[in-house]
Amino acid sequence: MILEKSGTWIERNFSVVGLLVGSLFFAASLTPSLLPRGYAMQGILSGCLFAAGYGIGVLGSVLWRFLELPQPSQRVWRNLVLISAMVCAAVAFAFLWRASGWQNSIRDLMHLERVETARPYYVGMIALAVALVLIGLGRLFAFVFRLLTRWLDRFVPRRVAQVVGAAIAIWLFALVIDGVIFRYALRAADSSFARMDALIDDGMEQPTDPLKTGSSQSLIDWDSVGRRGSEFIANGPDKQEIATFLGRPALEPIRVYVGLRSADTTKAQARLALEELKRVGAFERSALVIAIPTGTGWLDPAGMDTLDYLHGGDVASVAIQYSYLTSWLSLLVEPGYGAEAAQALFAEVYDHWTSLPEDERPKLYLYGLSLGAMNSQLSAELFDVIGDPFDGALWAGPPFTSRLWNHITASRNEDSPFWLPRYRDGSLFRFANQQTEVLDIPGAEWGPMRIVYLQYGSDPVVFFDPYAAYREPQWMRGERGPDVSDELRWYPIVTVLQLALDLAMATTSPIGYGHVYAPDHYIDAWMQVMQPDGWSAADIARLKEEFADFGQN
Repeated sequence: MILEKSGTWIERNFSVVGLLVGSLFFAASLTPSLLPRGYAMQGILSGCLFAAGYGIGVLGSVLWRFLELPQPSQRVWRNLVLISAMVCAAVAFAFLWRASGWQNSIRDLMHLERVETARPYYVGMIALAVALVLIGLGRLFAFVFRLLTRWLDRFVPRRVAQVVGAAIAIWLFALVIDGVIFRYALRAADSSFARMDALIDDGMEQPTDPLKTGSSQSLIDWDSVGRRGSEFIANGPDKQEIATFLGRPALEPIRVYVGLRSADTTKAQARLALEELKRVGAFERSALVIAIPTGTGWLDPAGMDTLDYLHGGDVASVAIQYSYLTSWLSLLVEPGYGAEAAQALFAEVYDHWTSLPEDERPKLYLYGLSLGAMNSQLSAELFDVIGDPFDGALWAGPPFTSRLWNHITASRNEDSPFWLPRYRDGSLFRFANQQTEVLDIPGAEWGPMRIVYLQYGSDPVVFFDPYAAYREPQWMRGERGPDVSDELRWYPIVTVLQLALDLAMATTSPIGYGHVYAPDHYIDAWMQVMQPDGWSAADIARLKEEFADFGQN
């Protein structure tokens, strides 16, 4: 509005409407989301949201002038600003006062120590610094826009010049961000992760057991499996540990891992994995698991180690690496690589598995966590294997972009919540969270294939919703998940940025919440999928106790 550039220093240098809207966004940013936030993360989030609100206010003012709508008189404008400023300030202070209580509403559910204060001064200073940087970038964009508009104004009508100038400015900024900053950052990240992956912990020596991947007799070179591969091969339980726990003899679990440097192509990796499985006798075990790792090549020990115990070591697991990057970066940069690797590995293993006599081959299962779960779902079309199906799958923390997960969740029974669906009669798909007893559906019987989704209501990888910018996510409606704060509310634009920060911090939650899945929940899920023999309720409880301190330092 024209009055924004007259009067006080603030009015001459900032958009009053932008400051008012920004303060409301700042206040809303203090409300809880899925995961608890420290003051530093809260300050960054609040600064980003203040800048977003400021930008919306500026755009609103620009649009008002562009449409040549009536302007208020100076007196009316001053009164509106004064009243609005008082209301916005009151809201911001009230929300700051309640911020610690909101954070504690999440921390209590996750059994974390309560916070006494939200450190409003630190939050405010960090938010101010972040907001000023972002507003400065916005002003740079406005400067480029004005420069282009003045030049175009000599050739075309003023309104056309403004529209074209805005389009060119947006294109230029997008080009710089995507073509220079973003791609350079990704190249740097890829190089960094690749170097990190090549480093094998000094404490992990090359296996001497000829049946171990990476041994001198192995088809796979030890130096090629990378950091994550060596961890998977070397850090699992051995037969002596399993036998001591079970009180009876056990077998040495078979773990096959093919790294990105182990073969030149994805197809060659998959073929190498199959040949290694044959070499070590994996198809003579009672169970064979095709495990798809996360973006970095990591396989969750909470899921894999419990699996080895449940089968007394009589199990083989195989995985191939498809990326060096963390899952969310891999999803941005290499969205097809993981699916391609999963499909190639499944095809090689499944084709050989189906060639074996049914009464002599192992039961075949799929497993994946996070991006691994999404790619594992893409490894085989269920219709393609219906004639000779694999036996089951466990998919933990499936990303919100997972096609099959989205279809099943959208088609859930009407009386089940979005965050814990029930699908038809429960004979093929079942869902579990911390309350794994929900897997035992009264009257339901499993079919020949058993698929379990393990997901927490507080997991932003599963429940991030890009449409939360303008509509309330379905999982926020009605009854909430047991680990989701009742104080969580939906705000346009604000909520999607809160969830985006949660997504980036997904693995910082305590075990059993967020995107960090607990061994005892894996155990119950594996029992449903595999139903291994010889396990009583007391034995299961004892195994959970064995893993009670898992992941704690």
